[in-house]
Amino acid sequence: MPRSKPSRRALEPDDLARIRVATEPVLSPGGRLVAFTVQTVAPRRDGYRHAIWLAPADGSAPARQLTIGARHDRHPRFSPDGRQLAFLSDRRLRTEDAPGGKEEKDREDATQVHLLPLDGGEARRLTDLPRGVDDVAWSPDGRRLVVVSTSRGATREEDARRAGKPRTKPGDPVPSDYHYIDRLEYMANGAGFVYDRIGHLWIVDVETGAVRRLTDGPAPESSPAWSPDGRRIAFVTNRRPDRDTSWVSDIHVVDVATGREHAITGGPRQVFFSPTWLPDGRSMAAIGHRWPKGGGRRFDIWVFPADGSGASAAGGRNLSAPSDLMPGATMNSDLTVGEDARLRPSPDGRWLTFSAPVDGSYELWRISIATGRIERLTSGRHYISAFDQVGDRVAFLRSSPTEPPEIHVRTGRGRPRRISSLNDDVVAGLRLIEPVERKVTVDGRTIQGWLIAAGRGRQPLVTEIHGGPATLYGWTPFLEFQVLAGAGMSVFYCNPRGSEGYGEAFAAANYRDWGPGPSRDVLAGVDALVEDGLADPERLGVTGGSYGGYLTNWLVSHDQRFRAAITCRSVADLAMLFLTGDISSAQFAEIEFGVRPWADDGILREQSPVTHAASIRTPLLIQHSENDIRATVGQAEALFTVLRTLRRPVRFMRVPEENHELTRSGTPFRRIENLVQVRDWFVHFLIRGRTELPPRPRARAHR
Repeated sequence: MPRSKPSRRALEPDDLARIRVATEPVLSPGGRLVAFTVQTVAPRRDGYRHAIWLAPADGSAPARQLTIGARHDRHPRFSPDGRQLAFLSDRRLRTEDAPGGKEEKDREDATQVHLLPLDGGEARRLTDLPRGVDDVAWSPDGRRLVVVSTSRGATREEDARRAGKPRTKPGDPVPSDYHYIDRLEYMANGAGFVYDRIGHLWIVDVETGAVRRLTDGPAPESSPAWSPDGRRIAFVTNRRPDRDTSWVSDIHVVDVATGREHAITGGPRQVFFSPTWLPDGRSMAAIGHRWPKGGGRRFDIWVFPADGSGASAAGGRNLSAPSDLMPGATMNSDLTVGEDARLRPSPDGRWLTFSAPVDGSYELWRISIATGRIERLTSGRHYISAFDQVGDRVAFLRSSPTEPPEIHVRTGRGRPRRISSLNDDVVAGLRLIEPVERKVTVDGRTIQGWLIAAGRGRQPLVTEIHGGPATLYGWTPFLEFQVLAGAGMSVFYCNPRGSEGYGEAFAAANYRDWGPGPSRDVLAGVDALVEDGLADPERLGVTGGSYGGYLTNWLVSHDQRFRAAITCRSVADLAMLFLTGDISSAQFAEIEFGVRPWADDGILREQSPVTHAASIRTPLLIQHSENDIRATVGQAEALFTVLRTLRRPVRFMRVPEENHELTRSGTPFRRIENLVQVRDWFVHFLIRGRTELPPRPRARAHR
């Protein structure tokens, strides 16, 4: 008898704990091997584990786990001869004492560089910097490493002395824990206070582990890149006197022997990152842009002289401007990890490979350094989230709406080959729904969107709105969307004006218009689904996070069609957004609205949802993390206060210990609970047709 096909089931929130997420693909010299990091959920769902995996690039053998991954092994980097792998790890010997009696979770020195011989043997720890290591790169000769560390001294004693930490002994009074702040940008979402943790470049001898601090600037330094001759290192920093009051980042170069520095880029309003040496060592490529006056921005690919002669407001050569592509655009997914944009030069120095979105997919491209001519290297309904290149071989991470990220390799013009199978067993048992593309025209602009249909005919519909506002949705996996569809509700999502991926003019189209224009774009997509008989107008819901939470608040305060809503890590008061949190600044408000918050011409108040909150009658669940310092929890508190005072149907879901990234990288058990609550809230109102608030969940803190 023929075997029956195994039945598939809908995705459930608990499935998050079963999925392995690949990140950070790197090719060995010669391109024979691919190393990458794999993230898994810890057994108690209270954290993640990371391990380094290895696979032959030709697919001749299965990918295998290389490091134990008991804690966090990540950031693999092959030595130039391909015989060793450097990686960052917080692994510890059981007998090793914590400095100063600190708890393990509080150790500043937790993450260090380890070296693993690829011909066999155990990894050895190379560094012991008192505040750990955040990044690492090999010198071309393989004898040295450059690392980024916030350590002020090479030893704990020197570090404490340079930091001005008082020496204490048993019985002494508890030292002060006050923070004295002189500049903005003193916090970072997820990291907390960072004003006293400034990353610098250190040189490490591979043989002995001896360290030498190379830079000592007043601002953090990141993304180190060795010159081909090994004499210089490029890095990203901001050396401006008032660096905290403007969004600027420059490329600098430091001489490894002398420590002398010079700038590669220059100008009053600019952001450049991902420094990449060209093979001749005389030029450097970077991704970046110079801020326009009125909203919107498009990162481009630039080339600068490495001697600093182009470090001016008019310096450098913009290769990609005519294409209107957007390298470095932020694609949304609650599964695939968005990684830093990168450039890879061809060995002959004629081409640069990069990634950028087009029509909702994220593709690989190459650009001619001489002419700026662009060629598309991949095509599909997918998200290529990271890549590496050696010669004509490219390794990349690919995911799609129904496929978690897996490693693929392409050689020359050949067809890509998938060389990892991290989640085949999980996906095989799930019924994942492929989205259908939808397009509408609003105010002369084409708005691209997608529908994940829960069934045929008119279905309950949840509209999802992305954050940013300058990010984008696309052909990416979303656990939340599949969970909702599996529970019987279709999901619609689109890229309203202000989104990335459609050129600079489209990205700038929400200047001084965060609410009215983008709402028309979203609602036009909903109206089209109703008109086409695909959505039930009596069972509509809406949700979004960050800016998507802002637009959710705006929609329910201006439109009564929605039967339920969830606003996540949202913005209710624009002035509060621009004056609080880790990216608060006058420049943020000027870029988006052309005003300073304290000199508002009325537009910030008019476009703040809290101003119109009295019109909200839609049952609203307000989700916000208590450690969110991107959109601070005061946003949620303000909106909840208004609605509860007016006796509107509202519930406040405060999430402890998490930050702005709850749904993407939060603690697994909290991510799972969030998926449950999102599903159950919309099931209550859209499937069961209830109008009153649902009972509070039984399992709740401090019940």
